[in-house]
Amino acid sequence: MRLTAPKQQHVARRRVSGFTLIEVLLVIVIILMLAGAIVAFLLPQQEGAEKNTTRLLLTQVSSALDTYRLNVGHYPTEEEGGLTALTTKPTFENERMADKWVGPYIKPGTVLEDAWGNSLNYEATDTSLDDGSSGSSLPYKLYSAGPDGQPETEDDISLTATDESGAPIEADEQ
Repeated sequence: MRLTAPKQQHVARRRVSGFTLIEVLLVIVIILMLAGAIVAFLLPQQEGAEKNTTRLLLTQVSSALDTYRLNVGHYPTEEEGGLTALTTKPTFENERMADKWVGPYIKPGTVLEDAWGNSLNYEATDTSLDDGSSGSSLPYKLYSAGPDGQPETEDDISLTATDESGAPIEADEQ
């Protein structure tokens, strides 16, 4: 009986000495499947967050444009630098007009780019041609070219409407 006891202990020790290759591969496959499921869940969430971030930036810039107009008397023109007139005082021909600029209208360091790294597009529109019937249109175009970076495509994000007070109602995807 003494001869069989040491042999059984030796065999038992070999079984608990480590994991087999199959067990290790199975654990790796399970981890990869979990990672794939997480990525599939998070990618749509990230796209939604990028769009929301861009909408918030457009709303912030729209408010800054309105404040600029209240102080200076008009929205910034291309000659005044467009959106850069919100952060840097433009050169005005009229000294009284220059005194009205009390910016910066946007927090210094704010980057005027959408979540995909594209510059925001701003175009002042000619409101003298407007017959006054469309009270919901903005006196300027402010939009992001969206994820593809190409303006005038269906993934553009823009401010489109105002309420009776002139405040933006929402930023819409076009």
